[in-house]
Amino acid sequence: MDVNGKATLIVTNANIWTGNPDQPQAEALAVVGAKILAVGNNKEITKLAASETKIIDAHGQFITPGFNDSHLHFLAGGFNLASVQLRDARSKEEFIRRVAEYAKTLEPGTWISGGDWDHTLWGGELPTKDWIDAVTPKNPVWINRLDGHMALANSLALSAAGIDASTPDVEGGTIVRDAIGNPTGILKDNAMDPVNTVEPEAPDSLKFRALNAAMDYVARQGVTSVQHMGTWDDLRIFETARKKGNLRTRISANVPLATWQKLVAKIDREGPGDEWLRWGGLKSFMDGSLGSHTAAFFEPFIDDTTNTGLLVNDPEELYTLYQTADAAGLQVVTHAIGDRAISILLDLYGRVVAVNGNRDRRFRIEHSQHIHPKDFVRYRDLDVIASMQPYHCIDDGRWAEGYIGYERCKTTYAFRTLAEHGVTMSFGSDWYVAPPTPLEGIYGAVTRRTLDDKNPSGWIPEEKLTVEEALRAYTIDAAFASYEEQIKGSLEPGKLADFVIIDQDLTAIAPETIRDAQVIMTVVGGKVVFEK
Repeated sequence: MDVNGKATLIVTNANIWTGNPDQPQAEALAVVGAKILAVGNNKEITKLAASETKIIDAHGQFITPGFNDSHLHFLAGGFNLASVQLRDARSKEEFIRRVAEYAKTLEPGTWISGGDWDHTLWGGELPTKDWIDAVTPKNPVWINRLDGHMALANSLALSAAGIDASTPDVEGGTIVRDAIGNPTGILKDNAMDPVNTVEPEAPDSLKFRALNAAMDYVARQGVTSVQHMGTWDDLRIFETARKKGNLRTRISANVPLATWQKLVAKIDREGPGDEWLRWGGLKSFMDGSLGSHTAAFFEPFIDDTTNTGLLVNDPEELYTLYQTADAAGLQVVTHAIGDRAISILLDLYGRVVAVNGNRDRRFRIEHSQHIHPKDFVRYRDLDVIASMQPYHCIDDGRWAEGYIGYERCKTTYAFRTLAEHGVTMSFGSDWYVAPPTPLEGIYGAVTRRTLDDKNPSGWIPEEKLTVEEALRAYTIDAAFASYEEQIKGSLEPGKLADFVIIDQDLTAIAPETIRDAQVIMTVVGGKVVFEK
C-alpha cells in the first residue's frame, strides 16, 4: 500500500477469472506498486482510488492471471526470431529458397542457425546437405528440426566438426548416412554435439538483443513468467539484465543436472533468487523426440520396425545424479517423451523417494507425451508434475499415428486421464520448438483439433480439458511447478500484479474460437508491458 493507503492502479468493469477458488470471479482489482491490493466489485475497488491513481476501464473484457510458460528456451526463441524462418516451409524448393535468400544477407563465414524446419510438411523426406551446399558456399549451416532433436549441417559445418564417413556412430545419437556410408548432414540427439561444440558463441550484445526480442514477443502473447531450460551462461545473461533493471518477464531458470553442486553453492551463497529471477531446477534428458524417431518406446515405430528409439543418458548414471541432487534439496526436471523413457524415469524417481524419504520435491517430467497406461497411477503416487505443451498435441496429431499407430496414440497428450488421476499439469510451449502462445495452447487442450483441421471433433477427443482446467495449467499450477504459487498464479491480495486483458471471455465463447481471441494488455508488476 502506498503512503496514502490508496491504489496506484485500478482496473474496473472487467470479467475477472482470478484462479483463486475462494473468490473465483470479480469485476475489479486494485494494485499498489507491484502487488495486488484488493479484488472485488467496482464499488468497493473504486473506493481505493486517489487523485493520482491510474484507472483502466476494461469495458467488460476478460482478465486472467498472467500466463506462465512452464517450459521454453527463452534466448533461443529470441535468436530464432531473427534467424532463417523454415517453420512453415512446405516443399524442398521452398526450404532451399529461404536458406539461399537468408545466406545472401550474411557476411562470409557467418553461421546460419535456427530454422525450425518440419519435414512432415513436405511428405517426410529428410533434407540433406546436398540441398543447400550450392546456396551456402561460404557460410556453415546448422539448422534444427522444430523439436530440436535433429538438425541439418551443410558440408562446411560437418567439416568444421570433423564429421565424415569415417566418424563412428554415437551412443544416444544417430549420424544419418547415405547408401555408401557418407553423412547426409542430418544428425540426431547426441550426434549433434560435435557441431554444437564448434559453432561460434554469439557475443553478449546479440544475447541481450535476443532476450529483449523474446520479452517483447511473449508480452504480446500475455505471458508474464517463463520457466527456462538452458545453461549457466543463459542465467548469467538473465542476471545481468536483472541487475540493470531490464527484465520485463519473470524467469525461473533451470540449469544442467550434472552441475548440481554448482547450483547448491550458488543457493548457499546467494539464495534462490527473487520475484524476477530465480534458480533451483536441474534439467536432464531421458530420450529424444517422436518426430526424430528417437523417443524411447517399448514397441518399435510402425514405420521403422527395427527402431524403438534411444536413451540419451544411462539410467543408472541419472539415478546417481538425481539421488544426490535431491538429497541436497534441489528440484529434478527431466525430458521424457516415449513410454519406455517415462516408465524408466518413474522407476528412478521412485528409487530416489525410497532412499531420500518424503519431502515436497515436485519431480517434473517434461513433455510427458506418450504414457503407458500402467504409469498414470505412478504419476499420482509419486506426486510427479506433468509439464506439457498442448500446442504439440494439435501439431503432432497430424502425423503421430503414422509413427506409432492409433492404439498407442490413445494415451498421447493424455490431459483428461492425467486430470482424473489427480496429477498436476503445468503447461508451456517448448519455444523455439512451438510458438509461446497460450491462447493457442488453451485452444489445443480444449479442442484437440489438429492444425490441418482434419479432426474437427478433436484428435483423441476423450482427452480434452475444460477451459478452466487449461487456464489453471497456464497460471496457478504452472507457478506451483516452480515453487512460486505463493507469490503468483492467481489474482488475490498480496500476490504479484501480473495479469492479462483479453478481448473475449475464454470460458464462454465457442472453444474452436479461442485461438482467435486477442490479448489487449499485459501487466507485469503493476506496469503495462504490452498494449494493443
